This record gives sequence, structure tokens and C-alpha cells, in this order.
Amino acid sequence: MNQELLKTNLNGLERKILVLVNEHKKLKDEIKSLKAENQELKSDIHSRDEQLVNFKNQIKISKIVDSINPEDGSVSELKKKVDDYIQEIDKCIAYLSR
Repeated sequence: MNQELLKTNLNGLERKILVLVNEHKKLKDEIKSLKAENQELKSDIHSRDEQLVNFKNQIKISKIVDSINPEDGSVSELKKKVDDYIQEIDKCIAYLSR
């Protein structure tokens, strides 16, 4: 009787160990997945921060262009060139954000 009780206890322990090992494996996989997701989100935040800086620079450039007095013909030409540069930068940002 004593041996049967030991066998039963041993079988119960084996089942519990298997459950714990499986749970441990699932948790390790989940941690790995969450770390990858975290890294992806950090990269996304970094990319958006760069875009924000670029947009702020565009706003500054636009304010400079708007503050230029359009009385001189060369000034209006300068405004056109700066506007063209801004449009080209917008295209580059749109391309990079894909």
C-alpha cells in the first residue's frame, strides 16, 4: 500500500511538473513576443518624433517665407524656390513614412 501511495504521489507530481514546464514555455514565448512588440513600438515612436521635428522645421521655413516682404521681384522668386523645396521635402517624408 505504501508503494502505491508513493506511485500515485509521484504521478501527481509528474503531471504538475509538466503543467508548470508548459506554462513556463508559454510565458517565455509571450515575453519574447512582447519584447519584439515593445521594440517595434519604440521604433515607431522614434520615427514619429523625427517626422514631428521635420514638420516643425517646415512650419519655421513657411513662417520665414511668409515674413519676407514681396516688394522685390527676387524675393518672390525666393519664395517660389523655398515653396518648391518644401514640396520636395514633403514628398521625401511621405516616401520615407511608407
